Amino acid sequence: MSATTAVPAPKTSGDQIPWNKHQRQHLTPSDWVASIIIYGLIALAVIAVLYPLWFVVIASFSDPNKVAAGEAFLLPKGITFAGYAKVFANARIWHGYMNTIIYSVLGTAVNLAVTIPCAFALSRKEFKPRRVILFLFTVTMFISGGLIPNYLLYKQLGLLNSMWVFILPGAVSVYNVIVARSFFETSIPEELFEAAQLDGESYLGYFFKIVIPLSSAILAVIGLYYFVGHWNDFMTGLIFITDDDKQPLQVVLQQLLLVAQGTATNVDAAAQQQAADQIKFGIIIVSTLPLMIIYPLLQKYFNKGVMLGAVKG
Repeated sequence: MSATTAVPAPKTSGDQIPWNKHQRQHLTPSDWVASIIIYGLIALAVIAVLYPLWFVVIASFSDPNKVAAGEAFLLPKGITFAGYAKVFANARIWHGYMNTIIYSVLGTAVNLAVTIPCAFALSRKEFKPRRVILFLFTVTMFISGGLIPNYLLYKQLGLLNSMWVFILPGAVSVYNVIVARSFFETSIPEELFEAAQLDGESYLGYFFKIVIPLSSAILAVIGLYYFVGHWNDFMTGLIFITDDDKQPLQVVLQQLLLVAQGTATNVDAAAQQQAADQIKFGIIIVSTLPLMIIYPLLQKYFNKGVMLGAVKG
């Protein structure tokens, strides 16, 4: 007689996970306490991050008197849109919006057009001077000329009081080049390049037909980084732009807020300050609303793009 020997079934990935539904029933009291503490700390961190934003939102269309009295704590009190009306009644707001959109969109396009080909070239092993060039790039992250040399340089280049001062000086970020380079090295298989060579493709053909379509995640992440940087750029307009028609939104809003705070008299100083506070909250919402709309749309690319493009030691 032949005896059959039972072969144990291989362990599945679910059997190796310590927090599956079967083992969850065997948690010790110390495990429950640790879980409660961890989730409690996470909840506090989320509240600490989200509540200031929520307060700005409800304060922007609440009665300034109730906000000053601390009554608008969780929900808006005495809803009024006077602050938004004063913000949008100024024609300079719309002009500043248009300027910032132009600077951000055009600047991001220039950034990607320079950063991505540069990172791709530095990722190719057959490009011999790539390590020297990357070292020289990295030095610029720690050493810069400073404000006065930059001002004199921009003046000699004719960039002062020009829209190009927002775009050309920051056309490339070394940090983003390093991230994109690491992405190309670790996420684009070398076999694709060999197959492209067999098909007679050049480097440009391989870059545009194969690499770019496979790099949507890192393109979205780096593009968002650049866009946010351009959108929040305040010092460039404040220092290098003197023409009011070319000022970005952030400078226009800052000037509007200063005017609202400076018009108070001794008689109605408190009322004017409260109105200025409401305008301030409205300005914060107006200036951050586009970013709050864009972020959720690109959130799905963040984990994939950042982790795949992370610098590996």
